[in-house]
Amino acid sequence: MGNRQLAIGNNMMLVLIADKFEQSGRYGLEALGCEISFQPDLKDEALVETIGKENPDVLVVRGTKVTEAMLAAGQIKLVVRAGAGFNTIDVAAASRRGIYVSNCPGKNSIAVAELAFALILALDRRIADNVISLRRGEWNKKEFSKGRGLYGRTLGLIGLGKIGQEMVQRARAFGMPVIAWSRSLTPDRAAEIGVEYRAQAVDVAREADVVSVHLALNPKTKDFINAEFFAAMRAGAYFVNTARGEVVNQAALVAAMKSRGLRVGLDVFANEPTSATGEFSDPIQEEPNLYGTHHIGASTDQAQEAIAAETVRIVREFKETGKVPNVVNLARQTPATHRLVVRHLDRPGVLAHVLDAIKAEQINVQEMENIVFEGAAAAVARINLDNAPSPQALERLRTENADIIELDLLKLSRE
Repeated sequence: MGNRQLAIGNNMMLVLIADKFEQSGRYGLEALGCEISFQPDLKDEALVETIGKENPDVLVVRGTKVTEAMLAAGQIKLVVRAGAGFNTIDVAAASRRGIYVSNCPGKNSIAVAELAFALILALDRRIADNVISLRRGEWNKKEFSKGRGLYGRTLGLIGLGKIGQEMVQRARAFGMPVIAWSRSLTPDRAAEIGVEYRAQAVDVAREADVVSVHLALNPKTKDFINAEFFAAMRAGAYFVNTARGEVVNQAALVAAMKSRGLRVGLDVFANEPTSATGEFSDPIQEEPNLYGTHHIGASTDQAQEAIAAETVRIVREFKETGKVPNVVNLARQTPATHRLVVRHLDRPGVLAHVLDAIKAEQINVQEMENIVFEGAAAAVARINLDNAPSPQALERLRTENADIIELDLLKLSRE
């Protein structure tokens, strides 16, 4: 343990990679001076035990589930999800322990959009059924010559982030007009992207020939695509989900497949295995109108190389600056109610004096920054507090420390 502590003091980091990860990424981390522990098959209790034994600074995962027990087993500082989503990580537990959680958004956008369009094409031309029939030694041009065609059909997008925008480009190439809904989408932004804005998701369901879902999973989007949405869809329309299984109410989807003849392409499922291989048992697999893939949307060589490079960038920034790119679990709004602005001479002990006065009033510092002016003679500190110091405390600070030039207390807006 003594050598380990010395290594950390010299800015050495141990990175535990508990999942598949590209060789280029491992080389990149080693080039940063990181010690690498590459154990792609670690899961569950074995991962808890390894974290406790090796005590890594950084944990890198793809689909591996990260639990509170794992986060409590050592002194992890950063968890990197080598992918876009982070629903397999106990982010709340990480936040309670002061552990950064970061991800690699946008690096798999093209790969996911390619698969989504592959599913749309497969549904329209019944490609999987063609292949199965041919392998049986059957020739049935009569049955399979009934594709509707995509040109001029309306593609409806639910979610218009980076993947959704990649879908727009591909739809344009196929001659498909696009309508879209997203929580953050505005009519002006829709016009910039080249899609028609819809105010409600159900409006997209009502008007589209093909619906493709590209929503991140969070408490607001769980079961967002529900029975009301499916009831609004056109009979026989195509529905594709390459986002997360949980954003769709699967029972409602199966019911709509039966009652409205929806043809469905899914890369994600409500009850899919957490491991790369295993048994898959879900009633939806029996539906003849389902075309399913094995959660492979991001699994192209191009996407994984890009994600590996982004992971290396995240670790480099953290190692060299202490800052974490793409962090997902910092507070959007703290309990701070006031900001103390201290303009002061840049000398030892000034801020310690200010913080001692704040502590004496039983006030908590929520955020703090100290910006030094050119020449390093003076600086300004902005200290966000969860309560206002008393007038007496502020007056003592103004009068008792000659290095404080000016002191102001501002009330923060809570909007």
